[in-house]
Amino acid sequence: MKRLFIYVLLMAFGSVGFTQTVQAAIIGTEQIHASAAAQQNQAKITAAFNRPEVLAQLEQMGVNKADAQARVAALTDEEAATLAHQIDSLPAGGDIVGALLVIFFVLLVTDILGLTKVFPFTRSHR
Repeated sequence: MKRLFIYVLLMAFGSVGFTQTVQAAIIGTEQIHASAAAQQNQAKITAAFNRPEVLAQLEQMGVNKADAQARVAALTDEEAATLAHQIDSLPAGGDIVGALLVIFFVLLVTDILGLTKVFPFTRSHR
């Protein structure tokens, strides 16, 4: 009996190091809605970038497609929401140049701030 007690005690102390703690929290409706909205905004912006006329205009401006897509993927939720709203506010089939200018200026500002390296003319030569 004494031997059985010692084995049980050793097993109990041995398994103490293997216990894991788990924490759970309730996710609010706002968080779910914000996540879904952010995914929709990213999808809308990506769809706009994949249009042939947009790609052609970006190439004319000297923007590499891969760099632009990387920057779109790096947009914050607020920036993506603003850009998606501007895409939504454009007339149907119309002013794609306005959207391109917005994208150009977003990329330009992020280049000037040093967040991206899309345009070579924004880099200072030291």
